Amino acid sequence: MSDYEDAMDIMDDPVNSDVSGVRHRRGWDPDRVSLSSEVPGLNEVKDLLEDDVSVLSEGDDGVGCPLPSTPEDENLLNCEMTEVLKAGVLSDEIDLGALAHNAAEQAEEFVRKVWEASWKVCHFRNLPQWLQDNDFLHAGHRPPLPSFYACFKSIFRIHTETGNIWTHLLGCVAFIGVATYFLTRPSVEIQFQEKLVFTAFFAGVIVCFGMSSAFHTVHCHSECVGKLFSKLDYCGIAMLIMGSFVPWLYYGFYCQFQPKLIYLSVVICLGIASIVVSLWDRFSEPKYRSLRAGVFMGFGLSGVIPAVHYAISEGWFNALSQASLGWLILMGVLYIMGAMFYALRVPERFFPGKCDIWFQSHQIFHVLVIAAAFVHYHGISEMAMYRMTVGECASENESSSV
Repeated sequence: MSDYEDAMDIMDDPVNSDVSGVRHRRGWDPDRVSLSSEVPGLNEVKDLLEDDVSVLSEGDDGVGCPLPSTPEDENLLNCEMTEVLKAGVLSDEIDLGALAHNAAEQAEEFVRKVWEASWKVCHFRNLPQWLQDNDFLHAGHRPPLPSFYACFKSIFRIHTETGNIWTHLLGCVAFIGVATYFLTRPSVEIQFQEKLVFTAFFAGVIVCFGMSSAFHTVHCHSECVGKLFSKLDYCGIAMLIMGSFVPWLYYGFYCQFQPKLIYLSVVICLGIASIVVSLWDRFSEPKYRSLRAGVFMGFGLSGVIPAVHYAISEGWFNALSQASLGWLILMGVLYIMGAMFYALRVPERFFPGKCDIWFQSHQIFHVLVIAAAFVHYHGISEMAMYRMTVGECASENESSSV
């Protein structure tokens, strides 16, 4: 039998058994292998082989004149056969490559899960640059955790951000409870207009504390996520300041529509400007810490102008008794103290490496902000109670009597 017929027999039976019964992989199977158009001549060879197989199956012994499409040169036939076999081998390599790729992905996923479950805190010098914020905190830092699940799971572990997360998280939950109780009171006790005014304050506090807690939880996920939540954190601070102004200006200038409208407009404009500055990419960098503190301190201190206006027009005694100016001053002092602790990084500046976990400046800043928010809530509540006891404005009473 000729070499050509041997090759045809091999291709008709891709898997043959030798005398010992061992099965071997043979040749090329046109149904299994898809011939690539990138190899020249493969499609023609496929048609040639299919025609020859059909002829042999009809009882032709293969002896006689070659078919018109059959190359008479044996070297050319061997070359084409080699190309066909190479195509079959290449297809097997592609399958093996896909299996290897899937195995690599599974191994990577396994390593990631093991890393998420077994990560350890590290030193400041081992952090990537985008996580290096306070060089006075030496140890106890979280490494990059490229998984939101791992970030939220780290809430229940001890590291440099544990206190920052829990202070504002508990503050957020506390104000959600207070807001729920206040806004669900019947209209006989609290009118809808008063609920709407207090909603501005509650919304600012809850958004601020919630965004702050979320930032400290996930900022170690990646540089992109850290920058995004940093911007949301600063926007939350601006919303807290705006929300704190609304009820005080509403009740303080309750009977003076024009000053109230002017001051509310100015506060909204300053708040929008603070938010725009907060969205600046470089605003969250460590070297702009003092600038951040200055922007929000300036925004908060702008409330001194309407406070002095009220005190001059109504008298200092009335301002202290009716407008709760004392509580407003205390709130401002707490906010300013918190911002100064944050900007100056006290006390870790004087005790490097001693305040890594507890009593660092950012935690003190968080606690003072929560205290200021509760002080302000108490002050505007007293203003609301006073307005309810006084009733309508004097000008309205005079016009109604006429």
